[in-house]
Amino acid sequence: MTMTPQELQERESNLELINSEIASRMARQSEAGAKVDTKAVFVVGFAATAAQFLAARSFEPYSGTAAFVAYAVAISVGISIFNLAKYEDIDPRKVLDAHGREEKAATLMALAATRVTMFETNSQVHERKTKRWAISLAAITVGICLSTVSIVLHTGEHDQQPGKPGEPAPTASSSTQPH
Repeated sequence: MTMTPQELQERESNLELINSEIASRMARQSEAGAKVDTKAVFVVGFAATAAQFLAARSFEPYSGTAAFVAYAVAISVGISIFNLAKYEDIDPRKVLDAHGREEKAATLMALAATRVTMFETNSQVHERKTKRWAISLAAITVGICLSTVSIVLHTGEHDQQPGKPGEPAPTASSSTQPH
């Protein structure tokens, strides 16, 4: 939709309001993306720590290996969040060069159109980040559950003596050893 210079002039205050709203919405969108990045950092860090904890323990091989796979998924998907395209933003030099000599209303219209396009592109990036974060969170949850099962199953096998189910195995301090 092309407007005449007079129509643009008549809508100048409306265009200012629209630009202000779009700019505010883009700022909120950017802030939401930063929050997803922060959450992803915590998930990746926690998954790495949990994997190290499990590696330092004796664990049941099948559920333990499955836990390591879940942690690897959480870490790799979490890291992939950072490798997504950066949010688009207005290039000040391009705006100045393209619209510096235009009337205020025409510049406002061009800015609004540019910001809408950028917002739509940024929305797609944010949606991918959010989905990947959810996958990473689910993977770490599965990893934690599998780690717990693996450690409990392995510990359960070693805490029982043959012939006496349910009784704890003797510890070094409770057994008699010659000095």
